[in-house]
Amino acid sequence: MADKKSILLVEDEPLLANLLKQRLEKEGISVFLGRDGEEALNILKENKPDLILLDIILPKISGFELMEVLQKDPQFQKAPIVIISNLGQESDVERGQSLGAIGYFIKAKVSIEDLVSKIKAFLKV
Repeated sequence: MADKKSILLVEDEPLLANLLKQRLEKEGISVFLGRDGEEALNILKENKPDLILLDIILPKISGFELMEVLQKDPQFQKAPIVIISNLGQESDVERGQSLGAIGYFIKAKVSIEDLVSKIKAFLKV
């Protein structure tokens, strides 16, 4: 079906990445998986996901650095980004929001089910 939603999941922790990918695909959402910021940029050159689910602490290019790159690119300035991170300091949340994140979830405080339902709400599916 042509209107299938897609997300780019940028997560370097294999267990969480695979769990989230499987869970979202079960909901009928296509998932592109990037293990670091550099890989995420390469995926974005080829694809236009409806949402980017982004970890902050990543190899090569951090989530914040990736957001800064995307903000400068007219193609991605409007890309909805939801952060999922272990960084829970208020300053981190504020930085994420100032870089355009529409949601910020702390891994330790959100279940996979809650996260999936929030993502579905953002995607309106």
